[in-house]
Amino acid sequence: MASCKTPDKVAYFPNINSVSAIESASDNNYETKIVSDDELSIVVSSVDPAAVAAFNLPVVSVQPSEEITLKSTSSLQTYLVNREGNIEFPVLGQIHVAGMTCMQLAELLKTKISVYAKSPIISVKLQNFKISVLGEVAKPGMQKILSERVTVLEAIGAAGDLTIQGQRDNVLLIREVNGKKEFQRLDLTSSEIFSSPYYYLQQNDVVYVEPNKARKGNARYSQSAQFNISLASTIVSAVSVIASLAIALLVK
Repeated sequence: MASCKTPDKVAYFPNINSVSAIESASDNNYETKIVSDDELSIVVSSVDPAAVAAFNLPVVSVQPSEEITLKSTSSLQTYLVNREGNIEFPVLGQIHVAGMTCMQLAELLKTKISVYAKSPIISVKLQNFKISVLGEVAKPGMQKILSERVTVLEAIGAAGDLTIQGQRDNVLLIREVNGKKEFQRLDLTSSEIFSSPYYYLQQNDVVYVEPNKARKGNARYSQSAQFNISLASTIVSAVSVIASLAIALLVK
């Protein structure tokens, strides 16, 4: 009887027609904003590399002879956003970056550096964009996102999709906003997911897929069965010992 009721809870988006058009979530919902503890790579380049060399952190390399050399390079420049949402940038000093997108920060730096160098090119990337997908998925764990745009469906796909025991109509999204945890339930069986403001994920989001009732029931049954088997085994062992002692006494 239970198996006859499961298909409507297993399929994704059963209410979508083949010719229907669904308005997706606004692009503003996936523009990743910089927050504290983010790690940013910032590369400043120009037609005149010498003019922007001071704006790129030197990379320290240790030679086999233990001699330390400094190389001015335009790669692997990382800045950690502190608790106040600031970074310490060469020449320019402290800059408040929290709440900005990478593109907005690049434009701000371009304006400031243009005072010192002609036509600078700024590249800003978020290096520690990661999310976690847990629960009833094939490959639970943390995922590192290489772009700044990822949807809840892409995250679940990267985790190997939901197992057959996953609860598709009640997926939990955990997000931290301004130091507080937000909890949102998502229904993957409804087409409304595409217009949800939580369709696009943000850095450090956690997606948790709960087990369905059948899975929970099986887990409880398995635990109960194991306990009963252990209890029965203990009783049988005790009875056997007592019987053995009784036989030994009767023989004597």
